[in-house]
Amino acid sequence: SSKIRNLDVQSADDVAVLEDCIDFSLAKTISKTEEKLERGGLPDRLDDDIIPNAGNEIGAEPQIRFLKAKLRAMQEELDSVLCECRKKDDENQSLKSRLKDTEEENTRLQRTINMQHSQTEKYKMLSQEAKKKSEGLQQEVISLEKVLQ
Repeated sequence: SSKIRNLDVQSADDVAVLEDCIDFSLAKTISKTEEKLERGGLPDRLDDDIIPNAGNEIGAEPQIRFLKAKLRAMQEELDSVLCECRKKDDENQSLKSRLKDTEEENTRLQRTINMQHSQTEKYKMLSQEAKKKSEGLQQEVISLEKVLQ
């Protein structure tokens, strides 16, 4: 995500082009297309999904404008996806932080529970000892009362 956030964006003929991005060949594609234009125009057959069939009937200049517009639209879509990716990264980092805090809180509460459990056991033992002592003292009181009578 840090790589995405640090992408350099520059303008080329009113079209933003990403640089320094791994496996991103948009700049290479543009330069290759421009080289082909300089050597002799666009190829005879362009993919149908890029330029509609009617595009074959128009000249090179309108096709270039169309492709530049398509490129701008794709760039906007890419920027939108990158922005969404950044937001998801931020949300992910926030959730990781919350998870870490929750795990720390869980560990702290578990220690508290264990401590309280041991204290409860200690007080149960003290209570049982006091109960036995009380029963012993009651027996002694009963026997002393019999002696007094």
